[in-house]
Amino acid sequence: MNAAEVLIRCLENEGVRYIFGIPGEENLEVMKALQGQDTIKFITVRHEQGAAFMADMVGRLTGKAGICISTLGPGATNLVTGVADANSDGAPLIAITAQVGTERMHLTSHQYLDLVSMFEPITKRSKEIVRPDSVNEIVRIAFKYAESEKPGASHINLPCDVAAQPVPDGPAQLPIRPQGRGIELPALDCVEKAAGLIFQAEHPVMLVGHSAIRNNASSALRSFSEELGIPVITTMMAKGAVSCEDENYVGTIGIPGRDYANIALEKADLVIAVGYDIVEFAPRRWNADSDHKIIHIDARATHVNKLYQPDVEVVGDISTSLAQIRARSSKVQHLGWALPIRQARLAEEASFAQDDGFPVKPERILYEARQALGRQDILISDVGAHKMWVARDYPCYEPRTCIISNGFATMGIAVPGAVAAKLIYPERRVLAVTGDGGFMMNSQELETAVRIGTPFVTIILHDDAYGLIRWKEENRYHESFNVSFGNPDFVKYAESFGCKGYRIEKAADLHPVLEEAFSQSVPAIIDCPVDYSENMKLADHLKDLDI
Repeated sequence: MNAAEVLIRCLENEGVRYIFGIPGEENLEVMKALQGQDTIKFITVRHEQGAAFMADMVGRLTGKAGICISTLGPGATNLVTGVADANSDGAPLIAITAQVGTERMHLTSHQYLDLVSMFEPITKRSKEIVRPDSVNEIVRIAFKYAESEKPGASHINLPCDVAAQPVPDGPAQLPIRPQGRGIELPALDCVEKAAGLIFQAEHPVMLVGHSAIRNNASSALRSFSEELGIPVITTMMAKGAVSCEDENYVGTIGIPGRDYANIALEKADLVIAVGYDIVEFAPRRWNADSDHKIIHIDARATHVNKLYQPDVEVVGDISTSLAQIRARSSKVQHLGWALPIRQARLAEEASFAQDDGFPVKPERILYEARQALGRQDILISDVGAHKMWVARDYPCYEPRTCIISNGFATMGIAVPGAVAAKLIYPERRVLAVTGDGGFMMNSQELETAVRIGTPFVTIILHDDAYGLIRWKEENRYHESFNVSFGNPDFVKYAESFGCKGYRIEKAADLHPVLEEAFSQSVPAIIDCPVDYSENMKLADHLKDLDI
């Protein structure tokens, strides 16, 4: 066996089902090794960034590292954005790059870059395979780093001559067994101190972050909130950690402006941060005066930040920590203190279904999306103005059913992300919600979707501009500039790929068109003109919020 064959054997051992990438001259040994097995399917994509986003989505949805592969030089540099996105957002991913032969690395050489150094700032570990007998160790270490808390990206660089070299018989040819992770128990004194702070609080609130979903703590969160009567706010990446139907759910935080969730934080005298990561929503956005008492509950200790200094850190398995604190606590003194905030938000949402304005308001689009999707179906949001509306107004019942990139917050993730989501969950409906800006960044992966048979639906909120930047410019300068562009005919564009294309011409079309689109055996694209005058109306509305 050569090094490339051992590499594939090790990936099989880790349970890898898909590898996303593009073949190149320097990774031919790996491509050949893939031909000799039937466990892993190689998905040939149209751009390496798409491959990285697909691997990123596998990591988000499964907790197991997604795999993307490229050739050297420009192929490797095309992976960078998706790899950085996974690393920042806590999605386990392994990027495997090809490289020139070791005999050329000391020279100025065609397509040569020091890829190990290039990937170091955007991964948890970046290593080159320099000996064929080290492949199994480097692969196992890459998975260990990628999947351990906080998950992220690992990088493996494989020179083409090393890939072809034989691996000695014996242990070097055998994959290394993955070791299960034990549960770390929280310190008892920290648990008791946290329970004491909750007992003293009159207006406690839970601020739930993405780590709570990664660590499968949704059930424990719901029990904690219900039994103690504590209201819950989630970050964008933690939508679904508690159900939108839960009477203690106040809302999702993160949009520009002082929204309902911000008001609850302002009124709170204790913030119980569960699985919260400052990369998702900066402390300056909710604790600028550093006047909140804070309990930090997570699988790892907090980051250092002058505006996020917990009074106690309960570090360990999140579900265990919540159960132990709950057992030592009683219901809060002022039950339902945040209920008026929740009721005001729900009253606002109730009007969405009746608005027949055209172009369609973003609230109506998300209302219809919710009607078309079941509780376990998956919505993937791209990045742009629509992301703010998805975070704020899309009701979510279960974890990992509303995917929003809000660590690195990368445009172009929705379409390739939807390809991967449909591969993993072929029985579920998958909806990519994107702006026309983000859509055109990776729309080439529609061809991949048609070829491999992943029929998801993409709805394009069409405004001929980078809408989020326009919103920010208008908010700051009362005018916009340098954000407008033209677009193709999206219906014809969809049809040119072999997809189904639809155009919304009135709000009432949305429901029947979504249902028809989801009934197709090929991907479907819905061109929906959006009324983004709602952005500034929302900004003005939020300025006047008083509850």
